[in-house]
Amino acid sequence: MAETTFQFAPISPVNGYHDDNYWLWCPSITQGPDGTWHLFVSRWPKTLPFHPGWLVASEVIRATSDRPEGPYEFAEVVLAKRGAQYWDGRSTHNPSIRCHDGKYYLYYMGSTHPLEEADHTLTTQSAQCIVARSMKRIGVAWADRPEGPWTRMDQPILTTQPNSFYSFLTSNPAPHIHSNGEVTLLFKAREYEGNTHGSMSIGIAKADSPLGTYQVVKDTPIFSTDLFGEIEDPFLWMESDGFHMIAKDMSGELSGQAGAGIHAQSPDAQSWTLSNPTTAYKRTIEYNDGTSRDVGSLERPFLHIENGQSKFLAAAVSNGTINFTDATKSWIHVIPLMNT
Repeated sequence: MAETTFQFAPISPVNGYHDDNYWLWCPSITQGPDGTWHLFVSRWPKTLPFHPGWLVASEVIRATSDRPEGPYEFAEVVLAKRGAQYWDGRSTHNPSIRCHDGKYYLYYMGSTHPLEEADHTLTTQSAQCIVARSMKRIGVAWADRPEGPWTRMDQPILTTQPNSFYSFLTSNPAPHIHSNGEVTLLFKAREYEGNTHGSMSIGIAKADSPLGTYQVVKDTPIFSTDLFGEIEDPFLWMESDGFHMIAKDMSGELSGQAGAGIHAQSPDAQSWTLSNPTTAYKRTIEYNDGTSRDVGSLERPFLHIENGQSKFLAAAVSNGTINFTDATKSWIHVIPLMNT
């Protein structure tokens, strides 16, 4: 059975990936056939505000290292802008890499809008942001190697449905590809409430293959403000006793700290139980110089699992004191886990 609480090993301050010219978020890692480690991450220019700059200007890049902890060096832009006429033409975000049967699948959120480029005055009430938020959808690209080339689809794999809990948007894909190629996918959703959107919830979809047709399998979410509480950024995996999930606790009511991680379990990915203890990790990072830091954000968790054991947690980090709202820098840490 999986550990429900992760113990972080001390790390170097330069661990992971840093770039002072960009906001960085949404990490996932994989090891290529030649032993090189590949980090897929979202970035957008610091000429835009952190939030909501990602909605209108994020792109997915790849960085490499000879060690899973890094430090990583920039390699290339993987999912760039490609025009407002595409569903993912103006922003790509939330990358989550998986390897199955010799192919690499990069799940992500894409969005578009038909308006002018945003600048530093962008707010959540700017027209670009309002349109882009409502256009968020989940897609997948694929390649034979982590280095690409990557094939992008002209349609998302999970769109919205009127009169449903995901009528406004779908995003934050959390896939598990089974040994037979079938996919169980958790996703973040919002529904329309009048002309705007409601609170976040988590839904489940399934497909016969990574590039297959995805169908939402429950008419109700598996997590919501009314069911367990509001969470975000799920990461899904499977062990001998069923499905496991870690996710961001939005309010702190489940973990005791807003933005900390929670752990939950399920036999079928549809009916979930909070683990005991529920808290998977707090926002405290230990460094190898003997110092520790409560970071403003430790989000978009991604577990690297080897031989059934969780070895590393990759996460987006900010130096804010109130979530990322007052952050001046964000970066990626890849943290070894001591209790696995």
